[in-house]
Amino acid sequence: MSERGRGRSRGRAVPQKQPQQTSQQLPHAQSSSQEVRRPGQTVLPQAGSSSVPVEMLVPVELLDPVELLVEVMVLQSLSQEEEHPGQMELLSTRQSDNTHIRITVRVVGSIMQGDPHYIQFFNIIMRKCLGYLRLQLVGRNYYDAMNKVTLPEHKLELWPGYLTSIRQHERDILLCAEITSKIMRQETLLDILNDCYRNDSRNYRAQFSAMVIGTVVLTAYNNNTYRIEDVDYSANPRATFPMKDGRMITYIEYYRTKYDIRITNASQPMLLTRNRPRDRQADRGDPVYLVPELCCATGLTDAMRENFSVMQSLAQYTRVNPDVRIEKLLSFNRRLRDQPQVMQELTQWNLNLDHNLLQIDARVLPPEKLVFGGNAFIMPDKGEWSSHMKNKRCYNVTALKDWIFIAPEFLKKRTGVGGIQNFVDGILKISRGISFHVEQPEVLWIGDDRPSGYSEFLERILCKRIPQLIFCVVANNRIDRYSAIKKKCCVDRPVASQVYLQKNLSHRNLQSITTKVAIQMNCKLGGAPWRVDIPLDGLMVIGFDVCHDTANPNKDFGAMVASLDKDLTKYYSSTNLHSDGDELSHMFSLNIYKAAMAYQAHNRTLPARILIYRDGVGEGQVSLVLQREIVDLRKKLNELYGGEKYRMSFIIVTKRVNTRFFFNKQNPPTGTVVDDVVTSPIKYDFFIVSQQVRNGTVTPTLYSVIYDNINLDPDKMQRLTYKLTHMYFNCTNTVRVPAPCHYAHKLAFLVSKYIHQSPDSQLEKTLYFL
Repeated sequence: MSERGRGRSRGRAVPQKQPQQTSQQLPHAQSSSQEVRRPGQTVLPQAGSSSVPVEMLVPVELLDPVELLVEVMVLQSLSQEEEHPGQMELLSTRQSDNTHIRITVRVVGSIMQGDPHYIQFFNIIMRKCLGYLRLQLVGRNYYDAMNKVTLPEHKLELWPGYLTSIRQHERDILLCAEITSKIMRQETLLDILNDCYRNDSRNYRAQFSAMVIGTVVLTAYNNNTYRIEDVDYSANPRATFPMKDGRMITYIEYYRTKYDIRITNASQPMLLTRNRPRDRQADRGDPVYLVPELCCATGLTDAMRENFSVMQSLAQYTRVNPDVRIEKLLSFNRRLRDQPQVMQELTQWNLNLDHNLLQIDARVLPPEKLVFGGNAFIMPDKGEWSSHMKNKRCYNVTALKDWIFIAPEFLKKRTGVGGIQNFVDGILKISRGISFHVEQPEVLWIGDDRPSGYSEFLERILCKRIPQLIFCVVANNRIDRYSAIKKKCCVDRPVASQVYLQKNLSHRNLQSITTKVAIQMNCKLGGAPWRVDIPLDGLMVIGFDVCHDTANPNKDFGAMVASLDKDLTKYYSSTNLHSDGDELSHMFSLNIYKAAMAYQAHNRTLPARILIYRDGVGEGQVSLVLQREIVDLRKKLNELYGGEKYRMSFIIVTKRVNTRFFFNKQNPPTGTVVDDVVTSPIKYDFFIVSQQVRNGTVTPTLYSVIYDNINLDPDKMQRLTYKLTHMYFNCTNTVRVPAPCHYAHKLAFLVSKYIHQSPDSQLEKTLYFL
């Protein structure tokens, strides 16, 4: 890292390797202007003539104070004399009732550097510049429809686009630019409705509703995006609604007269959505009806994501390698600088764009030591150690003596009993190699492999006895079948379960797959394949994440996973359904209270240090986390400890960042840390590149420490965070976030997508959700 700036005050230690210079996609947005005039705004209804030219008339509902500021500044119509502030008047018409509005704008002050609106002002200018590039505004972002990529075999279009953000960083105001894309499906929602009807004419309504509710659609006639809330089968395009003049008009006539669009199906149901609320403090906007025929679906369905051919085709354009991404970013930079209107706009505000990407210093953390059974160890230097797993014994093992293996009856007819037995023998052989003692299972054959068939079959078995583990072979990855198995084994009859795809019984990499399955089975029973050295005593590490419940869009599931031992190989977990921030905060503190008690039961003492990695927090929610979650948590823990007799750090984990780093036009090495220049001047934050990717550009993870009295040096906090990315037992490589955080995501995803209720507490001290 650079020795300048706030990074030096964070206590950085001497780098273990030589510092490396890393490129980052942040051209300087240099400004010589430190002051912007701030207008006031008063709105008074008044009929009469305009006080300004006609081209300045704007609908009053669309006025935004900061956008208005830009227009006022461009017009240069306000006096600069402080004793006699100038003013300007605009005449507009309120669209809702045609009332004439006179808008008086006057100077009330100046926006200085450090004011919240100062940076917001620059971002508005940049969005205005993007409009000059003939890009298409879709929702809130700009896309290049002229250079779209069409995938006719999958009925998809890929629109390239750009994300930009100007922020104050450690020393400079910088522009962050990122290449993005929007997936458009070449089918309307009417096409999807017709497909549902052809597939199942009796239940097509339920099927269609399940497919479209919660999805985002694009209306091509105005390039707006909407999230579908419901389907109204009692309405159709022949329905009427009131115009502003009070006249009633049908949707068919409205689209024909306003957009010259002729709706071909007059009996299709209508889609219910909402306008974005004009009042930014409002909870919900006004209800709006959309016509399915005029709505194009965006994004991918679950079926598309599971389709290897679709994902492979998309990956050719979305997984951009570093050298290509760099060229695209530089091309975007040139495109901005080559557009005269853009340069005129920037020059007017004394803004300059650098020609190149920002050069910064970074450092690489040393490889971590992974300890296996028998004190064997490895030190992988690239964040991947599958090739080192041969002849490595698991660090902790639990004998598997009682388990049931369930396979479809048709496999018995196709391959005979011997086919399944060969696979079972392979698991037993691999397990012996990793010191995981596994005995022969009871093999059962299921005739009805529908979801209800598995549920009933498992109930008949588990109502008599509960084995250590249930192993189910399934024909394909149908969600409803998987959900039925997991609900039965996680909720109704709690037992560790393993679901395995039939096609992998004879996979060419069968040995590698069975090794991972054997490790996974051992972990679900309480074992662990390896550990890393954790130098802190009395440490409990907690991960927390939130996922939206797919069965109830208004509900979320929060999942917490907490370590119970010094080696971070034993865990306690819990989940809760919540509908608002207060409920989440209460359950969050209660679950950590329970985790601390579980730690005490395991170690005969409460944890001295609690390190929390909190995922699932939007940028605008950080203050709520500080004011609610941390305050409630400290109160709850003080009850347990009899005062603040513990130390705690609370770290916000952000995976969705637009920042990218490059080293010699390639991805930076695993373990790269950046904590200066591009970080915040008012926060304790840092980036870590903890994983390696085979294709595309690696995305760093941003960590923001918002509460800390553990008082580790920043270098030690970064090193500890990197250590924890090695402890996710489901794969033999580092992951993007600390393992407890990744476990929490895995659990939240299982509950919110498949079982829709909290698992039985009998499973809370095992990694049953792997």
